[in-house]
Amino acid sequence: MKLYIKNMVCGRCKLIVKSELEKLGFSLKSIELGEVEIDESINTDQKKVIAATLSSFGFELINDKKSKTIEQTKNLIRDLVHSKNNELDINLSKYISQHLTIDYTSLSNLFSEVEGTTIEKYFILQKIERVKELLMYDELSLSEIAFLLNYSSVAYLSNQFKKITGLTPSHFKQLKNKKRKHLDDL
Repeated sequence: MKLYIKNMVCGRCKLIVKSELEKLGFSLKSIELGEVEIDESINTDQKKVIAATLSSFGFELINDKKSKTIEQTKNLIRDLVHSKNNELDINLSKYISQHLTIDYTSLSNLFSEVEGTTIEKYFILQKIERVKELLMYDELSLSEIAFLLNYSSVAYLSNQFKKITGLTPSHFKQLKNKKRKHLDDL
């Protein structure tokens, strides 16, 4: 049985969910961002216990189809930005359509309706948060970050960064109190 989980945004989230479900006695087939497959079927009472357990860690079970689709889209974008962005060799809409096997126009309309922003803007916000993270590590140059995140140029990255944050990347890097957003708050 598959469970869809909101706010599961990173590898540590996967570890927490896995650990908690195993503590509850469930055997897992697979675990991905926002999705867990359990070997056995689950009754309503067990689902309530899972929901309560995960809720204490800030996770939420998703039950309706729209929410599942939105969360799958968000997780696909997060994974793309944080793991595979430089591998994106087709446009974002095709990438999402192929991975979710959903018509992009329908998905885009649903996403905008539910989230109040477009998929493209969400993608850009994720990329900017990733840029902030990489700038804070201070291990890569802006040019390397631009390449890593598949920007066409450093100038384009800088312009987009300033448009979103109000700061240039170099000014952001100099700030002592760097503000980053939680990925699940985007």
